[in-house]
Amino acid sequence: MAKQELTCDDILKELRAKQYRPIYYLMGEESYYIDLIADYITDNVLSETEKEFNLTVVYGADVDVATIINAAKRYPMMSEHQVVVVKEAQAVRNMEELSYYLQKPLLSTILVVCHKHGTLDRRKKLAAEVEKTGVLFESKKIKDAQLPGFIASYMKRKGVDMEPKATSMLADFVGSDLSRLTGELEKLIITLPAGQKRVTPEQIEKNIGISKDYNNFELRSALVEKDILKANKIIKYFEENPKTNPIQMTLSLLFSFYSNLMLAYYAPDKSEQGIANMLGLRTPWQARDYMAAMRKYSGVKTMQIVGEIRYADAKSKGVQNSSMTDGDILRELVFKILH
Repeated sequence: MAKQELTCDDILKELRAKQYRPIYYLMGEESYYIDLIADYITDNVLSETEKEFNLTVVYGADVDVATIINAAKRYPMMSEHQVVVVKEAQAVRNMEELSYYLQKPLLSTILVVCHKHGTLDRRKKLAAEVEKTGVLFESKKIKDAQLPGFIASYMKRKGVDMEPKATSMLADFVGSDLSRLTGELEKLIITLPAGQKRVTPEQIEKNIGISKDYNNFELRSALVEKDILKANKIIKYFEENPKTNPIQMTLSLLFSFYSNLMLAYYAPDKSEQGIANMLGLRTPWQARDYMAAMRKYSGVKTMQIVGEIRYADAKSKGVQNSSMTDGDILRELVFKILH
């Protein structure tokens, strides 16, 4: 049976219980979780005085594997553990040679390897040795559809509730860069009025600078409701404020929505929960927009819309388009979606 992979939460739970492993090999496309685990180990395993002698941080471009192994083989001074952190480890040449150290690692050393924007070849010896003695964790990018769920659970841990519209506005505006997203969420928490524990669309408008009435979330709602006037008002606003509403972001979000709508037609169970399961949504309320859209658009029409969004995307990049502005392209697309 395949070994179940540890999640970020599993690893943090172990660390909080002071269960340490000799190596944490943190890799993948999403920097946020790599930094979260590495920072927790750096901040919490050693006391401030222990850190002076027992915390070593090196950068991949400046070291080779021999230097990392020598650092890992040192014994801690006046402490139970020493922590060695290798940042930007993707720049280390011949990382495979680390497998020799891992055959007999020093148990008082906690070696943390941060390998961003890529992964180890799991078929090779190093990956096997890491899994045998420590943690091999792959930090994957989360899908756009999972962002509202991520935001809701992040805020819940902070004891703050967030209105669904506010959640969708922020997810649409920031996208899947989790480090930037959590930065914006922290900004919202700090700016909440005293005693208030709920983030509203008004707060997003005031503190993040997204209009609560003219944004991609509202455009999507207007298209779901087939509200021609509202959709055109939003496009006019986008045209006048291109910096905060770039066409690429709008097209990307519309493409994501209508592609998911195509999948929703194939869900064996067409209930909220059934569609949420089909689309990998963390919360069933996110399925409501899809259910409403299924009442307004047929499967064939949805397929045509996905094609039109691709065509609009090509035009926005100058393909077969000599004179149309971004506003013209969006207006034409919205007309084709609604008619």
